[in-house]
Formats: sequence, C-alpha cells, structure tokens
Amino acid sequence: MCGILAVLGCSDESQAKRVRVLELSRRLKHRGPDWSGLYQHGDFYLAHQRLAIIDPASGDQPLYNEDQAIVVTVNGEIYNHEELRKNLPNHKFRTGSDCDVIAHLYEEHGENFVDMLDGMFSFVLLDTRDNSFIVARDAIGITSLYIGWGLDGSVWISSEMKGLNDDCEHFECFPPGHLYSSKTGGLRRWYNPPWFSEAIPSTPYDPLALRHAFEKAVVKRLMTDVPFGVLFTKAARQWGAQLHSFCVGLENSPDLKAAREVADYLGTVHHEFHYSVQDGIDAIEDVIYHIETYDVTTIRASTPMFLMARKIKALGVKMVLSGEGADEVFGGYLYFHKAPNKEEFHRETCRKIKALHQYDCLRANKSTSAWGLEARVPFLDKDFINVAMAIDPEWKMIKPGQGHMEKWVLRRAFDDAEHPYLPKHILYRQKEQFSDGVGYSWIDGLKAHAAQHVTDKMMQNAERIFTHNTPSTKEAYYYRMIFERFFPQNSARLSVPGGASVACSTAKAVEWHAAWSNNLDPSGRAALGVHLSAYDDQQAALANAGVVPPKIIDDLPRMMGVSAPGVAIHS
Repeated sequence: MCGILAVLGCSDESQAKRVRVLELSRRLKHRGPDWSGLYQHGDFYLAHQRLAIIDPASGDQPLYNEDQAIVVTVNGEIYNHEELRKNLPNHKFRTGSDCDVIAHLYEEHGENFVDMLDGMFSFVLLDTRDNSFIVARDAIGITSLYIGWGLDGSVWISSEMKGLNDDCEHFECFPPGHLYSSKTGGLRRWYNPPWFSEAIPSTPYDPLALRHAFEKAVVKRLMTDVPFGVLFTKAARQWGAQLHSFCVGLENSPDLKAAREVADYLGTVHHEFHYSVQDGIDAIEDVIYHIETYDVTTIRASTPMFLMARKIKALGVKMVLSGEGADEVFGGYLYFHKAPNKEEFHRETCRKIKALHQYDCLRANKSTSAWGLEARVPFLDKDFINVAMAIDPEWKMIKPGQGHMEKWVLRRAFDDAEHPYLPKHILYRQKEQFSDGVGYSWIDGLKAHAAQHVTDKMMQNAERIFTHNTPSTKEAYYYRMIFERFFPQNSARLSVPGGASVACSTAKAVEWHAAWSNNLDPSGRAALGVHLSAYDDQQAALANAGVVPPKIIDDLPRMMGVSAPGVAIHS
C-alpha cells in the first residue's frame, strides 16, 4: 500500500504551502517507505508515499501521460494492467507500473473508465489543461481514503485521516465504489453490481464454479516484483517457490493450533508469532492512531494484526494475501445461525459487504500499512463477489440438521476427496472471529484493563461527554478517550460507525434473536447457543456491563523471534 495526499485549488502557491503539504504527506510515510514525490501545478498539489511492489526501479509517482498534461497519484494495484495496456496501442508508457494505465485510460475515455480497472485502488487525477480533477476509490473500499474541504474552497484527499484532519473545516470517509468530479462538484457511484439492489438471487449452487472463481481471484493477486513465495508464478521463479505462512496469537490459542496443522499439511514454511495480553495492551494507543477508529471489534482484531504485520515486514516481506470478506459474502459469522429466512440472510450479507470499508477492510489496510506491508484480499475480487452473491441464498442458510454449517457453500467447494485441500476437521472448523481466535483471554484481558481505568462514575456521564456514539461499556469508553486525544475534530468522531451489534452483526440482525439485545458484544462468543465456547449467562451479563475479573490477565511469553526470509498467506 502507498499513501496519497492531494490539496486541490487552495488559492495558495507559496513555498510555505508546499512545505505544509510535504509535512502532512510525511504523516503517511509509514504506508510508503520506499520513495516520496510531490507534484505542484499552481495551487494544486499531489503528494505520494510509495511502497514499491510493481516495477520498483522506475514506477515512482506521480505518474503522467505522454505530454505530462495528465497527472495521477495512486494507492493500489491494478491487476489487469497488462490487458489494459494492450487495448491502448497508440499510447507510450513511461514505466512498467501497473498504475501507469490510469492517465492513458482517462485520455481515451474521459471520466468513464473506472469500472475497467480490476484491482484495489484510490487515486487522484489532475487534468492540467483545464485544472479539472477526479478522485475514485475501489469497489469495496479495500484501500482507505478520506475527502475534506477547506475554508478557502479547496478539496483535500488523503489515504488516512491524519493527513488532512488538522487543515480541513470538514472531512469524511470517501465512499467506496464512487467517483468525485470537480466538473460536477459531487460524488457518483461507478460500481453498480447486480447484488447491490439486495434483490434475492436464484442461481443454483455450483461448487466447481465457485472454486474456479476463487482460484482466479487468487492467481491475479500474485502479480508482484518483490518477494512473494506462492508456487508456480513468475514471482516464485524469481524469489523462490516455497510458500510461507504466518499466524499470530496468544500461546496455545485456537488459531495457532489450526494454522500449525494447515502449515504441516500443506508443507509451508510457517512463522508463528506469540504475543501476550500485556503486549497487546501496550500497543493499543499506536493501533488506534494508525487505524483511526474507536470501534471496539475493529480495535480488538487490529491489535494482533498490527503486531504480526511488524514481524512480517521485519522478515523482508512486502505483500501478503489475507482472507477478509469471506464471512460477509457467505454469512460466516455465527449470528447467521439465527437468520429467519433466506431473504433476510441475503440482505444481511449485502449490508455487511457495503460496510466492509468501515470495519475489516479498514483493519486489514491500516494495520498492515502501518509497517509498509500490503495485504491483498481475493475474497473481495469483483468477479468472485458477483459469482458468490448470485447463488440462491437458500444454499448459504445454516442448517445443522443437514450438515450445513456457516460458509458451507465455500467449504463444500473445496472439499475434494481425491485431492483434498485441507484436513476435514480444519475445513469444517467452526467460525472463529480473529479477535477470539488469537486466544479468548485477549478480549477478556482488554475488558479487565479497561475496567481498571474507567470508573463507574465516568460511565454515568458518558452520554454527556460523548454525545455521538456514546460508549456503552468501559472498554468502548477507554478506546474513545484515546481516539479523541489523537483526533479531536467532530468530523473524526462522525467518521466511525455505531449501533448495536452482537457477534459482529449489523443493528438490523440483532432483531433476529430476542436474547441478543441483552448481550450486545461483538465477540463471536456472544452468539449464545451457537459458539462452542459461548459466554454463560453470568459471563454475558458481566461482558455487557464491561466487567471482567482481573485475574484472567495472563503472563504469556513475548513474541518469538524468526530469522527465515519469506512471504506469505496470512492465516
């Protein structure tokens, strides 16, 4: 991932303004430690912090067309760039960068080219011939992006909130699948897939079609010119063909055990990172600064991912594949057990996908980008989503009596008796949310820590102190205090979603089960009667009140050192 910052039409061409833009751009340097660039055209500034994945030698940004009239700064990867280049025979490309096609596509098609791009991206394009510009973000919001407005009439764009929050009168999350045009002064949605209307699909389930669609999504994400160890790719021949895998957790956690079994089964070079509850608590402030949210479940899951990303980058790895999106597309969260019918099941998956940019995509992007590591997410491939979301949701419904557990259609697609992909007990392992799978004492320890630092008296005044998204637990209050210290603007607090949730549900799905309204915790263990290690009634009541006995805080060993180089799949 790279970092982009643009200040557009600020009525200030001074050296002092240029210095200020450079200063703000450096706040994004963690996203792109390999190179930085700044283009100025009058009172238009386009800055870039580069993480070099494709064409490291010559792909520095900003990028231009032949006569340098079109200027682009991009964060992302365009997986079909070679195909797009072939369709632009009359254009001369300056670099081998996958993002080089954007300026040339604009020359050919004007603003109506964004849906031709297959990848994850956020970009700003400036046409210096008339000083018009466009801004676009990928379909699902895998890359992070914010838009702001200055009192001087300027428009600001930044990969992260910290690049613009101090200089804008108002700012907000740039919506995924949208394009902003200076010619119209507004946003329009360019991504319009069939599932977006939430109409109930009826395509019969075809396990082989689903498997092949996912395999294609993975293969296209193996495009890289830096170390990445997946078999049978150009990169594998260059950097070594053995696959590396990574996992993080408290010692003896569920995910560590399962990942170790998978690594042994597949023969990967496996890297297992341990952390303690105290390690995680010590990192909370850094995590909140980087991920820019006070959402409880996002912080819980981002912390171990943040710690793991640092270790992975230290091994010399720049890019990993990660599994975000599968639970949203297939209804994999445990609360989907209580979906009343296939119609509600499907609508909830649609709601979850539409909100991914505020939760799991935000976590994966910013937790890894904090250390200059790029995470690619094949489950959020546009073509794969279209295939998966066209399946009649009756097939996705969880039916224990028929052996259909959560994400059954995906598991069944890879259940090959002749050439098994995974051991059966792993393939059909119960869903474990990341923040639970790293070890149950992680969440319990966070609650205990918050209970020691947030008093009952503080909670009594919470709605007066935090009038928007008032924290309902001590853990939420603790995170909110840290967030407000880093990002005190009203626009910042409004950028974070709220609402009731149980086991990562939307507020609408809380209505599916009467008992859930009394147990609003995003942990999968809050899915009472479903999770194999669910809270008991007393634990549920304590969890809802933000109270956990402090004795559960463990004293586990610190992270283990790893010396082998590698690249990998994040498990």
